[in-house]
Amino acid sequence: MRFFSPHHPSGTRPHTISLQRGFTLMELLVVMTIIALLSTVGIVGYRHSMKLSKESVLKENLFQIRHALEQYHADRSRYPASLAELRSKGYVREIPKDPMTNSSETWRTIQESADPDAPDAEPGIFDVRSGSQDISEDQVPYSDW
Repeated sequence: MRFFSPHHPSGTRPHTISLQRGFTLMELLVVMTIIALLSTVGIVGYRHSMKLSKESVLKENLFQIRHALEQYHADRSRYPASLAELRSKGYVREIPKDPMTNSSETWRTIQESADPDAPDAEPGIFDVRSGSQDISEDQVPYSDW
């Protein structure tokens, strides 16, 4: 920086003043601590919202599969022998993934009890549950939904 001085014949000061100011170590540590705390809060909130969104997707997928099972039963007077049968007969475009296991192969299927009036009839799937062993936010296992 150059300063003008009326006392010098050229109107300028013969030397320049250079001021350098930096951050102290303490200031840097305080800022880094604040950033770490904020990011920790953000990560916890993000994980919580991801779990809630997966739970919402699970509820919707269970509803869709159960609805397709009931439609199949209403049309054919029996339940399908497998979930793949729902797809092959056009009741669902594809078997949805279980968002907790990220697979469409891990659904736990529940077979109907054998019909005493039709002992030769193959029991079908009348309900489906998640294959996950994790616990929901409501402290209920996903496999019980």
